[in-house]
Amino acid sequence: MTKVFSGRVARRAAWTAALAGIAAPVVAQQVAPAPQTTPTPTLQAVPVPPFVPNPPVVLPVLTAAQAAELAPILNEAGFAQGLRRVGDPAPGFKDSETLVRAALDYARAVHSGRLAESDFDPNWGLRPAAYDPLPAFAEAVKQNRVGAWLRDLPPPWAGYDTLQKGLATYRKIVAAGGWQKLAAGPDLAVGASGARVAALRKRLAVEDPQAIATGDKFDAELKDAVVRAQRRYGLNPTGVVSSGTLAALNVPAQDRVGQIMANMERWRWLPSELPAKRIQVNIAAAVLTVFEGDAPIASMKAVTGRPGNETPMLQSKIHSIVLNPPWNVPTGIAAKELWPKGEAALKAQGYKIIGTGANRRLQQQPGPKSALGRYKFDFPNNYAVYLHDTPSQSTFASFSRLASHGCVRLEKPGPLAQLLLRNDPNWQPDQINAALAKGDTLRVTLQEQDQVSVYLLYWTAFANANGTMNFRGDPYGWDKDLAAKIEKRSAITAAAVSAR
Repeated sequence: MTKVFSGRVARRAAWTAALAGIAAPVVAQQVAPAPQTTPTPTLQAVPVPPFVPNPPVVLPVLTAAQAAELAPILNEAGFAQGLRRVGDPAPGFKDSETLVRAALDYARAVHSGRLAESDFDPNWGLRPAAYDPLPAFAEAVKQNRVGAWLRDLPPPWAGYDTLQKGLATYRKIVAAGGWQKLAAGPDLAVGASGARVAALRKRLAVEDPQAIATGDKFDAELKDAVVRAQRRYGLNPTGVVSSGTLAALNVPAQDRVGQIMANMERWRWLPSELPAKRIQVNIAAAVLTVFEGDAPIASMKAVTGRPGNETPMLQSKIHSIVLNPPWNVPTGIAAKELWPKGEAALKAQGYKIIGTGANRRLQQQPGPKSALGRYKFDFPNNYAVYLHDTPSQSTFASFSRLASHGCVRLEKPGPLAQLLLRNDPNWQPDQINAALAKGDTLRVTLQEQDQVSVYLLYWTAFANANGTMNFRGDPYGWDKDLAAKIEKRSAITAAAVSAR
């Protein structure tokens, strides 16, 4: 999920004017001095380069065989890759040029996403690299491998491939009628029976081939099926169907299709290669995973931003760890949550008031009460967020862990710090613990080879190792927002292509 950044080189031209020297006045007896003059500087004319219009885009010309191969691929590809919905009209190709332009449009969309720059929410800091498919497409036409080129365009990630399979599965569910909404009522658990239990069995069997669809008794087998469903939805696996489980089961099948399509789009924002050593945070699931050699080696619970204080999607690199960090309280948080408590209460909680009047601000001193705990993991970003410890451990016991102001709180920051510093002989576990016990604030800069990429991602649909689809809630409403923008942008680009 590495970002590719491009810069623009600005050219500047400087004018240099040579000033003529001024001669001293000549004085003669009874003769008025000659008037002093300053020669006018001579400016050299700089030739203006002639206007050269941008050369017209030259599209490759397809052979009849290439056109016959390309058209059916495009008709199916946009649908299979989640760029078109069921019922959307297939693209029409009135001539070879329209077919080529449709191929280029599809290539851009499936390789780096459908959205334009203006479509991105400010919190979607993870952006795809610019991509121009024309040179590669022209080469594919030249080499007569257009079909193979198109098939190689989607993201090369197993996570994307499993979503594509899940998309096909859930579209079949929709085509078969989806599932019926379960009626509200008392919690259902082992021992219950009746029509609601019978409906529950039918509902679970739609997604779970192990579930038995018939019967109206809530037995141990049905409890196991409920637990599997709760795990798929990231809920507390109690085996009891309460309001939260009921709400997850009642999300329409068509909405699950849209959720899969939105997550496929986010995969397209990632580059084709990721650092083998990286840290990933799934914001929606509130889980952090450490990768080494492109394989997960550690995982821990996290706490991410509550709705209204969203944790942004971004990519960066952890460059340092602050031990015993103070908390410089953001102005908005201080005004809304802390100043109303009064200065005496704030001082009792370890806050230091810096400045006076309108310029005063709050800083919470390091210590056991500090909101940042003992560790802060710093990485550059435009959102002032970071990973950090917390003295509030109770939140990690919850299955809903969206409770922060936007930063990511960690369940096990100590082991993570030791992992990142393991190659630094000056910062082995004993030295880290001694520094923490002393209480002074220290910034430990990671050695360059130990600086690790970090990705904050928003995955609400993904498959586990056996291919079973998992879903999480859409706490920020980003799935629906993204789906609407994809649909709008698809309609705009389709109209532009067909109008040519």
